[in-house]
This record gives sequence, C-alpha cells and structure tokens, in this order.
Amino acid sequence: MSRVKYYLFLLSVQIVIAIIVYVSLSSVPMELEEAPVENKEAQQVYWTYSEENGPKEWVSIDPSYYACGGGYEQSPINIEKESIWEERSFEKIHLDYHPTKFIVVNNGHTIEVRDSSGENTITIDDQKFTLVQIHFHLPSEHKLNGQSFNMEGHLVHHSEDGKIAVIGFFIKEGKLNNDLAELWSVMPYEMNGQPYEMNQSIDLLEVLPDDLDVFQYSGSLTTPPCTEGVTWILFEDPIEMSVVQIEAFAKIYSQNNRPIQPLNDRKIYHFNLEEYIQ
Repeated sequence: MSRVKYYLFLLSVQIVIAIIVYVSLSSVPMELEEAPVENKEAQQVYWTYSEENGPKEWVSIDPSYYACGGGYEQSPINIEKESIWEERSFEKIHLDYHPTKFIVVNNGHTIEVRDSSGENTITIDDQKFTLVQIHFHLPSEHKLNGQSFNMEGHLVHHSEDGKIAVIGFFIKEGKLNNDLAELWSVMPYEMNGQPYEMNQSIDLLEVLPDDLDVFQYSGSLTTPPCTEGVTWILFEDPIEMSVVQIEAFAKIYSQNNRPIQPLNDRKIYHFNLEEYIQ
C-alpha cells in the first residue's frame, strides 16, 4: 500500500469514528431532556377518598395540606343537639339569591356547579360573600346525632378578602326533586369533560329547606387544603331527592365524603334564619 493510500485509509477510519461518536453523544441530551418530563408525570400525586391518597394521607401529599392533619377546627363534624348553644352568633344575615343558569362540570372529586354571575350572595353582619360554586357529597359529610344522610350539598361563598362561608344542606331519599332535575340529567360522567351550561335557571331559595332552623360553627373546607376559618351554616332539615336521582349520582361517585373530625372546644350555635334575615 502506497503512503498516500495509507493516509487516505486512516482519514476514512477517523471520519467514521467521529460520526459514530457524534451520533452517540448527540442522543444523550435528548434522553436526559425527556427524562425529567417523564419523572414529573410519574411524581404527580392526586388526593382521593380511597385508602391510597385518601383522607388519612392528605396531610402528607402536599405541604400546603398541613391543616388536613394538623388543624384544630376541621370539618365535617357530628352535631349533637344536647351540646348546642341556643343563642345568636350573628347580628344579621341576608341571603340574596337569584334564578341562575349554572355551569356543570365533573372535577374528578364531585359534580361541581359553577356560578360566574356574581349575583348570588350572602351577607353576614356587614361582610358580603359571593357564591362561587355548589357541589355534592355521598353520603353526607356532617352527621346529626350520629346519623348520616344519603347526600349533602355545599354552597361555597368567598369574600373579597379571601374569607369563606359555606351553606350546607342534607339530602334524604324521598320524592323527586324537580328543582334539581335538569342539573341531575346533565351530570358529566367523565372528569374534566366539556362544561355544560344549563338551559333552565335554578332558584337556590327554592332548593334550600323551607324550615330555616340552622346550625352554625367555625370549621374548614372538607377537601384539601382543608383551609380553616370557614363559617359554616348547616340546615337542620334535609331536602328530598328520589332514589333514582341519588343512584344516578352514586354511579359517578359512590363515596366522596370526608370522615368526621374532632369538635375540640368549638361551639355549635342553633337558631332560625328567619329571626336574622334583615
């Protein structure tokens, strides 16, 4: 082999080796770049009502959920009638609800009815709370003298300074509930699906019980992050829904209630809203 051919052979070998090395090295950053995305997806944690990531585990899922395990005024609670305070806790309460066409979604934990109108409010003393959303639990979260109800509804209100007030009502098996009939007919089975805008308006004053006896106490959200300082107003008398309506919800969420939390040294007040509404 001549000297020229020898050098050309060596040059060819070096070029092939360089190409192989380049291809090998260039593939490494792509793999490293994709890995964090895959790991990030694998590390995402969602809270549930089952044993895995359920209520007992909420406190450890995220640091912002500390109150779920370390709070002192948590909800829901068992309301024992013999331990309630028959006295005023507010000077006045005003419910200002209007017939509204709500938006219905399945948020992965419950059926949520969203209100973007800003027209449904409650005023407690001099502070106004605007309705943000309504949602449902099966079975009920609160108990009355140790008794559970078939379901429970929550009307969640926020004030401009970030405070929260929730009006709750029990639901028991009974006659068909016509006020919630359309809502029940369009409940999405799939989570995070297309929101449904209702065709008919719902008047919340017609949905709530006719008897205005309520319990009031200071508690928390019943879902993560279990924020405390929530003003709870819970109707004593339940509303009714038919067996078919209750079973329709159960087909989507067969159990989405948080267990009862310790009352600790909190007071529970009992009064009639009619005496307060001004």
